[in-house]
Amino acid sequence: MGKTTTAINLAAALAEMGLRVLVVDIDPQGNASTGLGLDPDRRGLTSYDLILEEAPLDEVIQASGFADIWICPATTDLSSADIDLVANEKRSFLLHDALRQPAIDAFGFDIVLIDCPPSLSLLTINALVAAHAVLVPLQAEFFALEGLSQLMLTLREVRIGPNPGLRIDGVVLTMADSRNNLSRQVEADARTTLGDLVFDTVIPRNVRLSEAPSYAMPVLSYDPASRGSEAYRALARELLDRYSARS
Repeated sequence: MGKTTTAINLAAALAEMGLRVLVVDIDPQGNASTGLGLDPDRRGLTSYDLILEEAPLDEVIQASGFADIWICPATTDLSSADIDLVANEKRSFLLHDALRQPAIDAFGFDIVLIDCPPSLSLLTINALVAAHAVLVPLQAEFFALEGLSQLMLTLREVRIGPNPGLRIDGVVLTMADSRNNLSRQVEADARTTLGDLVFDTVIPRNVRLSEAPSYAMPVLSYDPASRGSEAYRALARELLDRYSARS
């Protein structure tokens, strides 16, 4: 539970605040699509078609099952995307170009969230080149900081190369359990190492957060009063505060 849970529930929290949100699912597992109420047989054109087949963006975007959230869905077709991308001269810029089609303006989105694959792949690079900013969910577990170091190196390479404007919005600790010594140590190490990059908001290990995906809904719809829901509302507020402070 980390990146996709955060994509789904941050989208829900932002929508609850009145923003129009697009979630672009580029994870071959398609969990963000499922978690926002889109059954596999309803996905039609997908982010694979958007990235590799130049499908029109307005034909790929679908309404989710939740107000003010739309989605570019994913299926297992994306499993072969890295192989298909290698031969393309613009392989790192395909998602960037697809999301800048003029058709997107008609939707009036306030924010676009991209749910990446769990590994550093060409699809992930496409997301980093397309994005203005990165939000990093960091599980409060033993190997998490080691994986974060590799991601930071990749972000540095992208900023030196194809997307010099890419910024890091911050790192959010997820699956945290304040009763657990290891969880507290990971949080302390992250805050010592990364300082203000780490959000004040911490996403707790929460039963309702774990249950919500099996009902194909964000936790904010499944149990609006749960600790998980309140945490993602707090994260959304903190994220928007960071945006306001920059502008």
